[in-house]
Amino acid sequence: MPLENRYDEIADALAGPGFIVIDGGFPESLTQGLVDSINDRANQLQRAGIGREGDYQVNDAVRGDAIQWLEPGDWAVTEFLSAMDKLRSALNERLFLGLFDYEAHFASYAPGSYYKKHRDAFRGKPGRKLSSVFYLNPGWDLSAGGELVLYDEAGEQELIRIAPECGRLILFLSEDFPHEVLPARAQRQSIAGWFRIQA
Repeated sequence: MPLENRYDEIADALAGPGFIVIDGGFPESLTQGLVDSINDRANQLQRAGIGREGDYQVNDAVRGDAIQWLEPGDWAVTEFLSAMDKLRSALNERLFLGLFDYEAHFASYAPGSYYKKHRDAFRGKPGRKLSSVFYLNPGWDLSAGGELVLYDEAGEQELIRIAPECGRLILFLSEDFPHEVLPARAQRQSIAGWFRIQA
């Protein structure tokens, strides 16, 4: 079912339990276009770091992905960003979240790399409100691992483990869910994004 037909379902899920997994929300042609786009940029992706500004550092013990921030340009990236902006407006209408923009990057994890348990935002701090992950792994072998694991707010109990199957979109409240990316036996690609509120 197209993403625009699922806005009410998404809003209901974010109101409680706070996350949702959506398969088939985007046309296959767009998903394939995004797969082609990240593959075309393979040599342009840069190692990701942790922390902000003065605290920023690359730390292989914490995360191992390479990234490139998305800007409108090729048709697939432009269409994806447009669809996420429409989702932003729809969620503001339904949940009054105050989301004012969306930022995202391609992320590529080499075999064996991971991202240890972390939060995308901290309670009471302005910035990232809603996190998204869109997977770009055609023909993903479920035995390869690489799942996204969401934990309860205390970070102790596993709530859900989500395989990185191509065309799958995950949305979750940034403040509420510590999460991690488990190692995989194959390269794992996605778009990681955040809807933000103003400071």
